[in-house]
Amino acid sequence: MQLTFYIASGIAVIATLMVITRHNLIHALLYLVVSFIAIAVVFYILGAPFMAALEMIIYAGAIVVLIIFVIMMLNLKDEAVEQERQWLGRGIFIGPFILSLILLGELIYIITAGGSSTYNYQAVDAKGVGMALYGPYVIGVELSGILLMSGIVGAYHLGRQKKKIVHRFLERIED
Repeated sequence: MQLTFYIASGIAVIATLMVITRHNLIHALLYLVVSFIAIAVVFYILGAPFMAALEMIIYAGAIVVLIIFVIMMLNLKDEAVEQERQWLGRGIFIGPFILSLILLGELIYIITAGGSSTYNYQAVDAKGVGMALYGPYVIGVELSGILLMSGIVGAYHLGRQKKKIVHRFLERIED
């Protein structure tokens, strides 16, 4: 069981790195789906099958489809890909690389320490998640939905193509 955990977490890390380094947005989204699936496997291995199902349904399903719709609305051209390639210089990876090394050091320490964890956790079932989301946190759920919708509308308005409007009197002159 530990081997599958390490393989799934390695795949999640590699797929996430591929998301960051891809210049084509659709390729990055495909790697993002792979990363979400690997994280769902990790959740399942850790004993949270409901969280794994939510990871697959919400993230790998709904969020990725939402991102694909936004990409289609923006209608990005090849010059945008070239501009992104220029932005991704070598200096941009220094900060995330240092943070990743720190996290890797922590992971190695936890693995080699081998002590038992003192965390007290309680398994939460689907009813508990639903009661929490639509009980005390209903305002947060509604606000996040509004925020996602306003982001989509904003992306549409930023990416729409401006039509060249010619006045009806000027149309006769151009002919």
